[in-house]
Amino acid sequence: MEFSQKSELLSLTPRELEELLLSLGEPKYRAGQIFPQLHKGLSPEEMTNIGKLTRQRLSEATTYHLPRVKRKLVSALDGTVKYLFELSDGNCVESVLMQYEHGTTICISTQVGCNMGCRFCASTIGGKVRNLTPGELLGQVIAAGRDSGERIDGIVMMGIGEPLDNFDAVVRFLDLVNRPEGVNIGYRHISLSTCGLVDKIDRLAALRLPITLSISLHAADDETRSAIMPINRKYNIAALLAACKRYFEATGRRISFEYTLIAGKNDSREAAEQLALLLNRSLRTRTEGMPIHVNLIPVNEVKESGFQRSGAKAVKAFAAVLERNGIRATVRRTLGADINASCGQLRKETAESELHE
Repeated sequence: MEFSQKSELLSLTPRELEELLLSLGEPKYRAGQIFPQLHKGLSPEEMTNIGKLTRQRLSEATTYHLPRVKRKLVSALDGTVKYLFELSDGNCVESVLMQYEHGTTICISTQVGCNMGCRFCASTIGGKVRNLTPGELLGQVIAAGRDSGERIDGIVMMGIGEPLDNFDAVVRFLDLVNRPEGVNIGYRHISLSTCGLVDKIDRLAALRLPITLSISLHAADDETRSAIMPINRKYNIAALLAACKRYFEATGRRISFEYTLIAGKNDSREAAEQLALLLNRSLRTRTEGMPIHVNLIPVNEVKESGFQRSGAKAVKAFAAVLERNGIRATVRRTLGADINASCGQLRKETAESELHE
């Protein structure tokens, strides 16, 4: 690996850190001293286990930036914490720290903005500014852990951006965050959500990482899905579900399907029957098939979309239809309802506020 410009320390693997240190005239064993400290949130200047000259060389040859907490909202209802993190270039992303019985999970962003154009999502308003680096992905986990004092046990890649549209950085992040000498979050405690980039799902399947893949489906027919999710015009439902089947065959990992319920659009009993039929026919045979789980999500009401969330009665009826057809269905628990904890809204609100100052 060549180091012709300043390297971002948090994006380096231990082996790459060894190579960097050798190029700076330092012994490679120092990587074992430095890597764990970086993942605890310490810059080279703050490390006390290496000498002054080593710290100086690292500082001159590399960069180390943890996201800065620009805004922080804490739910009075359930303790959910929503962060607006400012990156080194001034751009902002959101992360959400959520408490569950089994531990603490963080939902992180993978891009500044998003190009996918899903109509129900605040993150895509204004399009994509840029991809995040592996270090910026990791930095959200480290910064939230340091600020909260919590041990983070799980990661959901469902914040701002489409993870598979930033494929290489996301895969490197998964490797880094899984390292025992670093943050040490197991692959099985990580979920990645995608709107359905079929080619990238196949690339991910080839890696055989034991993460949980979540598919944002939101409709059972192409006309409805294309109207709310433009990606469906490139990769239709049949192509997407075929990729899901290939993913399951390659990894053995169950796929979770996310279905946002929008009043009057996709929340009828007929839509539920259509969804059940689609999933059973596409992913199962009479004797075998992948386990199917649908996560029902009442839509977050974003004023630009005009969509309204389904009522409790409609949600319950939709879930009952799926269960009756042999499909496990759960309704996502709303966390941080009093702080608009869904991603994209705080970044947008803050940007608009600063524009009018």
